[in-house]
Amino acid sequence: MPDRRLHTRDAAEWASTLRAGERVLLCGTVYTARDAAHKRLIAALQNGESLPFPLDGAAIYYAGPTPAVGDLAIGSIGPTTSSRMDPYTPLLLQNGLKVMIGKGDRSADVVAAMQANGAVYFAAVGGCGALYARCVQSCEVVAYDDLGCESVKRLQVNDFPLLVAIDSRGASVYSHER
Repeated sequence: MPDRRLHTRDAAEWASTLRAGERVLLCGTVYTARDAAHKRLIAALQNGESLPFPLDGAAIYYAGPTPAVGDLAIGSIGPTTSSRMDPYTPLLLQNGLKVMIGKGDRSADVVAAMQANGAVYFAAVGGCGALYARCVQSCEVVAYDDLGCESVKRLQVNDFPLLVAIDSRGASVYSHER
């Protein structure tokens, strides 16, 4: 059973209140973005250009979903390895990103940026992409369509099951220190 049910529209309020190890069901708007999309987002920020979605309070899922199957809004949507986004993440956090979703540990630089900006990192379970697809109510490409499955998509999710992997204080389920 989840510890909390959260809506992304309130991420700025709850992101800093979560603690590593808590289980949540996430509802609301989530954007997908992987390496190539992150590179373009950073280039846009550095060039003073507007981003294809607002970062303030946003949630990004490190995933490249497959095309929709049957009556589902999306195909399999399992997480990708989050550390691949680490070089880009601190600048996104400084610009308002509050929620990240992926798999695996994060670098010390990312954790420090999370602490400085009150952000949270959720772990999604690898191998559960088909289960996660059932939590997606809609999917729309919002940027970088040329990247195919790695384009930025806006998802509406309902009861998306996640684990707080690293909280805004830097506590981590990946730490061996207890």
